[in-house]
Amino acid sequence: MQDSIFTKIIKGEIPCHKIYEDDNVIAFLDVHPQAEGHTLVVPKRQVDHLWDLDQVEYEVLWRAVKKIGAHLKDEIGSPRVGVVVEGFGVPHVHVHLIPIYHGEDLKKAQDLESEPDHVALAQLAKRLAL
Repeated sequence: MQDSIFTKIIKGEIPCHKIYEDDNVIAFLDVHPQAEGHTLVVPKRQVDHLWDLDQVEYEVLWRAVKKIGAHLKDEIGSPRVGVVVEGFGVPHVHVHLIPIYHGEDLKKAQDLESEPDHVALAQLAKRLAL
């Protein structure tokens, strides 16, 4: 299997704006956020489909999602943090955590054309680091 962009991030071959990492997962800011604090939580082992994670990996991932989601809600101040698992963009399980203020916020399209503001993302990652 060819390394996904997330595996390359995990290996340190591609930089990211990391907010959390342990032995099993990494969490970093999406460079094309739908909202301030939009974070991706990714298991370190590359698996294409969520349902193909073994039970331990699945539980570890969701424990991290819960911890990071609660932290985002507190730090960003949004009333909710939406959770999206769609898996079409990168063939590596990942959970989107998106601070939201209304139900419609999750329907906003990501602006994939604009150049990421890496200075602002780096500052936000420092603020959100766990």
